[in-house]
Amino acid sequence: MGPERGRDLSGVRTLVLEIAWHGAAFHGWQRQEGCPTVQGELERAWTAVTGERVPIEGASRTDRGVHALGQVAHLRTASPLPLERVRPALNAHLPEAVVVRRAAEAAPGFHARFGARGKRYLYALWNAPVRPVILRGLVAWERRSLDPGRMREAAARLQGRHDFAAFQGAGSPREDTVRHLRAIRIRAHRGRILFLVEGDGFLYRMVRNLVGTLLEVGRGARGPAWVESVLAGRDRRRAGPTAPAEGLYLYRVLYPQDPFRGLPKGYPEGPEPRLPDPLLPAPTPPPRNPG
Repeated sequence: MGPERGRDLSGVRTLVLEIAWHGAAFHGWQRQEGCPTVQGELERAWTAVTGERVPIEGASRTDRGVHALGQVAHLRTASPLPLERVRPALNAHLPEAVVVRRAAEAAPGFHARFGARGKRYLYALWNAPVRPVILRGLVAWERRSLDPGRMREAAARLQGRHDFAAFQGAGSPREDTVRHLRAIRIRAHRGRILFLVEGDGFLYRMVRNLVGTLLEVGRGARGPAWVESVLAGRDRRRAGPTAPAEGLYLYRVLYPQDPFRGLPKGYPEGPEPRLPDPLLPAPTPPPRNPG
C-alpha cells in the first residue's frame, strides 16, 4: 500500500487550510518583517499550538487591504495534532480578523499555489452619491453614476486568452503576461455592483486594474470598444486607474479535485454575507400563474 492521504513514508503530513480574513487588519498575505500579515499570523499560531516552525504556503498573494473568503494554504508537519483539532487550535491563537474555516489532509505532493487551476475574485462596489458608512472598508465607493450595461459590453471584449500586459501593476513584473480570463460577470442591484472574475491566473493587481478600466467605461468617459485598444497596446498607462483594495475579495481557489470535498464548511450555508457562486446564473423565478 502507498502512503496514507496527507502522510508520506517518513510520517510527515500535508495539511491544507481554507482561510478568510478582513484585509484592513493586514499588510497582505506574505510575511513581512515588522508588519502584520496573514501568513505571519498563521505561522505564529501554528508554532504556538505545536512548537513547530514551518512555512505555510498560500495559493495567492494579496495586497494590503484586500480581503479573502477562500484562500487555500498548505503546510508539511510532523506534529501528531489530530486533524479535528487543527482548525479550533489555530483559531484560538489567531487575531479576530482572520479565521481558518476548514482543515483537511491532502496527498503528500499537494501544493496550494502550483496545484491550482484557477481563481475566482469578487469586487464589491457601492455606487451612490453618499458614502457607505456601515460598509466602510468592505466595499469600494463610486459616487458617479455607472452604466452596468456598458461595463458588461466592455467586459465581454476582455474575456478569453489575451496578453494582459496593460493590466499588470508595477512592482512584480512577469515575462509571460498571457492569461485566460474565463469569465467576468457584473451584477447590479440597488446601488451595489459586484464584479465576479475567474481566470487561470492573474498578474499583479490585474483584477483591480480591470475593474478600474471598466469603471471608465461605466462612467461614460470611454466606449466599450476602447478596452480592445488597451489590450492591444500592452501599455499600463493606457488602461484605467487601479481600483481601491478594499473592494477586492479572493473568493475561491480552484483545483482539479476539491481538497475539502466531503467536509462541512464550518459556517452557515456560505460566507458572511452570503454570496452567490460567481459563475452560476441568478435563479429564474417561477412563472406567474395568470389565473
